[in-house]
Parts: sequence; C-alpha cells; structure tokens
Amino acid sequence: MFVFACAGCGAELTARLSRAALPPHAHQAYGNGLQLGVLMEAGTFAVDPDGAPGPVVLPPGDVRGTRLIPERAAGTCCGLDGTEGPNMACDTCGLPVASRIDDCSLWQAVWLAPGAVRAVLVDDTDSLPFTWAELLEEGEGAPPFEPIATWAPGSGRDHFWSWSPRWEAAAGRALAHLLAASEGQPVSVPDGWCAQVFRRALDALLPEARPGGLPEAGSHLLPADGPGTPLPADRAALPSAGRVVRLAVLAGPGLPVPDAGADIALVPVHPQTGEAWTPDTAAVPVPLPFDVWRWLAFPRPHLAVPASGGLPDGVLRDDPPAPHPRSLFRADPGVFRHTLARLPAARRPWLREISENLAQYVRVGLF
Repeated sequence: MFVFACAGCGAELTARLSRAALPPHAHQAYGNGLQLGVLMEAGTFAVDPDGAPGPVVLPPGDVRGTRLIPERAAGTCCGLDGTEGPNMACDTCGLPVASRIDDCSLWQAVWLAPGAVRAVLVDDTDSLPFTWAELLEEGEGAPPFEPIATWAPGSGRDHFWSWSPRWEAAAGRALAHLLAASEGQPVSVPDGWCAQVFRRALDALLPEARPGGLPEAGSHLLPADGPGTPLPADRAALPSAGRVVRLAVLAGPGLPVPDAGADIALVPVHPQTGEAWTPDTAAVPVPLPFDVWRWLAFPRPHLAVPASGGLPDGVLRDDPPAPHPRSLFRADPGVFRHTLARLPAARRPWLREISENLAQYVRVGLF
C-alpha cells in the first residue's frame, strides 16, 4: 500500500491506498446539471497513463492534510472543476498539490498534481492482486441502468432512470477497439445485452454487417427520441471488396474457450492491475471493465430495486423491477474519440472519417 506525500515538505496527504485500474469514465462529462458519484472506490488510487508523469486520482474522502485555494475555485457551475489549476494546497507548507473535482456532470475525485507529490510505499501486504476466480465470486457486476441524481430537488424530480454512465463510457472505449479490430469489415456481436450496446452503432458505422437490416450511406436513422439527420455520405475510403462478417464473442473467466472461428473477443480488464484477459485463441481482444463484462457474460433476468419495509437488509425486491430507460443505448462520444485517437488504426482513412464526423453521428443518436 502507498501514501502520497507533499514533495515540498514531506507531509502525508492521503490515507493508505491500493493501486487500481483507471476507469474508462475517468474524464467523462455526462449530461448537464447532474450529480455523479465518486470516481474511485475508497482506499484506491489510479494513474492516468496519458501523460508523463501520469497524474494520480483518488477519492476525495481519502485526502488528508490539505486545504482549498479559494482564488482557484472560480469559473465553476455547481462545484469545483479544476480548470484553473490545482485548487488544493498542502496544509503544512502551502504548496499546490491537487485538484478537487465535484462539479455537476463530472465524477467526484481528487487529482494529485504531478511533481507536487511523491508515492511512499508503507507496506506490501496487498501486492498480490485477486485472481480471476476470486473476482467472479465478489459480486454481480454493474447494472446497465441506474438512477441519476439532479441538482433540482425543488422541481419534485430529484432523479431519473438512465443507462449507466459507466456503461456508456465502457462502450465508447470498446467500440473504438471493435472498429479498429474490424479492419473495415462488418462485425457480428452476440444477442442480448451485447446487441443492445454495440449492434446499432456497428451496423451504421460498418454497413452491411447484417443483410437487409442496415442503413445505407446517406440514409436517415430514426432514434427512439426523435428523427435523425443524414449520415455522412462520403464512404469512398471504406473498404468494400470481399466483405466478410467478423465474429465478436464474449471471452473470459468462467466462459468456454471461444471457437476457432471467432475473430474478436470481448474480454474483461482486471480492476486492480488494468491487464486484459488473454483469450486462448487468435481473436483480437477488446477490453471491457470487469464489472460491465461480468454483466454481459452472466446477465440477470431483470434488475431489482432495494427492498424497503419489513424485508431483511440486503434483500432485493423483484416486484416491480427497476424502470428501464426510454432511449436506445448510446456509447459515450468523448470516450470513443479519446480512445480511437490513441489507437494506431485511427490513421486509416475510413476510421479518420468516422472521427471527423462524430458530431453528425451524435445528432442521429448513435452516440
């Protein structure tokens, strides 16, 4: 385990922390005026690999020995967004050491400033990560939709049910990898939750993925919440000869080894190490957060809501089930663009065209 100390005076600035993988939604901006939860689990930290040295993120409740810098808290909406630089200082020496983020539509977190802190190893009792088998025993995965809190309690509507922001971010990252692995060919995904999450976008971005059910270039998509606008018609750079459907399957602990014919494997990422499961085939791995992958691989028949009244603690009601979102699933466009830009395949003309026209795909409801 580690603590982080001030690089100026050596004062400890955090509780003891274990390293975890950076969530795909770490930099997600979700909706407008919404209250999101804490990014990292208590007692954990993660390092953002984009940058050298990468900034460290941890839960606000695990910060110690700091104070806010009032003059760096301007320009926000409902809270702090860190746009003016570190807004937290070491309480001992006054060195700016971190940025507290708790504004609306942003995940609550504290980002330690690179160069202003240093990691101190305090013990190595948790040096061995959980095995995949142990992770499977831990829980049931992250549900695909959840209640989202708003900042308007006086309106009588303090929350609404929506697709999970975590799922939308995870799908945005995975969709970028799926497109790169497709090599411009149509991709088929399993029925069920995988189909709800990926099929509509894949069918539109990689035309002819399913005979008879695909929009042609320049056609109109009609998302659930209203009519769309034409998709970009310039698809000349997209490979067209010898189109063969590439098969994507779920693979990972507790599942059978994928068939030899699988081209792409949707695999879990270890929540502690950040390492993706390695499939026992030549299939190209596409990473998913473990809690999202687990739900896709071992879905529940329906979602339950917390029990109330005379039922014991921990019991979930199965009547009525949790409300479903009214709109079709949409991957997070910001996470998609961020991920795609960092993949070598992004330089291919047809993928570059998708990235450049992302705003149009957002308008027609694909993202």
